[in-house]
Amino acid sequence: MAQIRGLAAHAAGAELLPYRYEPGALGAQEVEIAISHCGVCRSDLHLISNDWGISQYPFIPGHEIIGTVAAMGSAVRTLKEGQRVGLGWQSNSCGECEWCIRGMENLCAASEATCVHRNGGYAESVRADARFVIPIPEALNSERAAPLLCGGITVYSPLRAHGVNPSSRVGVVGIGGLGHLAIQFARAFGAQVTAFSTSAGKEEEARALGAHDFVNTCETKAMKEKTGTQDFILTTVNADQDWSAFMQTLRPTGTLCFVGVPPSPVTIHAFPLISGMRAITGSPIGSPFALREMLDVAARHRVQAQTEQFSMAKANEAIEKVKKSKVRYRAVLAN
Repeated sequence: MAQIRGLAAHAAGAELLPYRYEPGALGAQEVEIAISHCGVCRSDLHLISNDWGISQYPFIPGHEIIGTVAAMGSAVRTLKEGQRVGLGWQSNSCGECEWCIRGMENLCAASEATCVHRNGGYAESVRADARFVIPIPEALNSERAAPLLCGGITVYSPLRAHGVNPSSRVGVVGIGGLGHLAIQFARAFGAQVTAFSTSAGKEEEARALGAHDFVNTCETKAMKEKTGTQDFILTTVNADQDWSAFMQTLRPTGTLCFVGVPPSPVTIHAFPLISGMRAITGSPIGSPFALREMLDVAARHRVQAQTEQFSMAKANEAIEKVKKSKVRYRAVLAN
């Protein structure tokens, strides 16, 4: 059995080093993907540093993977060798629980992540259950599509689940790796899109991505002018904000949805929730079906990540640039 080569973290926060592992026999439902591209997601950085307390070393990070089918298990019928495919955060689920049966595999308690307690995509190849290996539409460029496998589905799924449509007024908080994709998808859904950012210099880019309006959240007057104007606000930032101010921008029955994780607990007074039937919620990735749908929408509406490419060997350089927020907007490794 040939070894798989990649770049692994051997301790919390350590630089990635060359690593090889024995993948074992290919399971009947498994697919081996020869990797051409892998996005560098901030979740990888958290795993490398063990910020979430779930990392086991050594391990190869990476879960925004695009490549071709190199081998298939005996029971795989939905794919073919040489086909271009993608793999995101999730690589398996139990397939039997209530959530799997309902097509919400991403909520399965036995869900397996692509690079948690296993080896991911900063490598020459990776394995996963075939149900989570998604064909990539021809119209999508591999480098620009790789971040859709996690970043894209993270913002697409809540927009879809909350019924965003041409009548919707949608706010996107944070114009970064997630936010720049959220603007594009919300615009593809026909919504009126407002970008909220602390960086005034991002206004031109936000409008070019599809935002109809831009609000500098550092300006109290600009925020007050948006009072009662938004149906759905998707916050993509990992920083603390004045969440009460964002609640004030919601129309009655509006929703504030978190996909970014601020460091401090979110504190909201109950009265705006009660008086306007407003809601606060969150959303994790999406099911394999949602991934297929999202990629189809991206292909038809030309939604793509803005990327900076690095060779796989320069993964550490890419990680450092992402840490310092010096990449606009997604780093992608290429074999």
